Amino acid sequence: MPPHRSKRYSRLRLGIQAMLDVAMLGGIVSALSYHCGLHGRMGVTRYSVTLPAERRLPRPLKIGFASDFHAGRPTHPGIFADLFAEIAEEQPDVLLLGGDYVTGPARNAALLCPGLAACRPPLGKFAVFGNHDLSTDDQEIARLFGEAGVAMLVNRAVTLPAPFDSVSICGMDDPWTGETDVDAAFANAAETRILLVHAPDGLLLLNGHRYDIGFAGHTHGGQIALPDGTPLVMPRGPLSRPYYYARFPVPGNGDLIVSRGVGCSGIPVRINADPELVICTLQ
Repeated sequence: MPPHRSKRYSRLRLGIQAMLDVAMLGGIVSALSYHCGLHGRMGVTRYSVTLPAERRLPRPLKIGFASDFHAGRPTHPGIFADLFAEIAEEQPDVLLLGGDYVTGPARNAALLCPGLAACRPPLGKFAVFGNHDLSTDDQEIARLFGEAGVAMLVNRAVTLPAPFDSVSICGMDDPWTGETDVDAAFANAAETRILLVHAPDGLLLLNGHRYDIGFAGHTHGGQIALPDGTPLVMPRGPLSRPYYYARFPVPGNGDLIVSRGVGCSGIPVRINADPELVICTLQ
C-alpha cells in the first residue's frame, strides 16, 4: 500500500485543509466546542438482523461499528474517550471501523490507538480506509492500527473463528479515493457476509456480489441537520445523499446501516447529528 493513494486530493484541497487546521487555534476551538456540548452527545444505536433459518448462527453475534473519527484539530479527543467507554460497556464480539480516522497527517491516528488497544473483542478488530486516510500516509495509519491489534481490510475478506466460521467480514477500499477490487474483497468469503465499506457509494461497485448486512459511514448524518435529521448540506456521492443515515433496504441484497460517525470534519460542530456507536446483533 503506497502512501498517498488518493486520486482526488489536490494540493489546493490539502492547502485549504491546512488553513482550516490553523483556524482551529491548536485545538482550542474544538476543546471549547466539546465542553460546550457542540460535538453532540455520544450514544448507542441498536439494530438486529435475522438470517434465514438454514443459516442461523449458533448464538447471536454482537457487532460494534464506529466510523469517521477525524482525529485532528476539528475533533476534541474527549469524544473518543466517550466512544471507548461505550464500547467497554457494550462488550461486542467483534469491532468494525469504517474509515476517516484522521483529519490532517497520519500521525493523528496515534490519538486513537490507546483506546483501540484497550478494546479486546474476542473475535477481533477490523477496519477499512476512508477518503481522508488516503489523502495522507495510509501505511502509517495501518502500522499504528496494527500495533493496536486492528487488522486493515483493503479489498479482502476475513472469516471469523468458530463458532462463527460461517461469517466473513468483507472489506472494500474506499469507493471514491481508493483502488476498489470488489472480487478480491469477496474472494473466499464464507456463506454469511458482512460488508464493511467507508461510503455508501461502494454499493455501486458490487458487481453482483451478495452480502447479508453492510456497514458504512462517510456522511456524518450531515453533521449539521434540521431537527428531523435532514442534513443542511447533503453529503457528497450519488448514494451518500439518499443513504445519509439509518438502515436502508438495498434491492437484491442485504440492508445497509449508515452511521453518523464519531468526530467532526471541517468545523468542530455537530447539530442534530449526534455521534454514535452502532451495535448490531446478527442471529
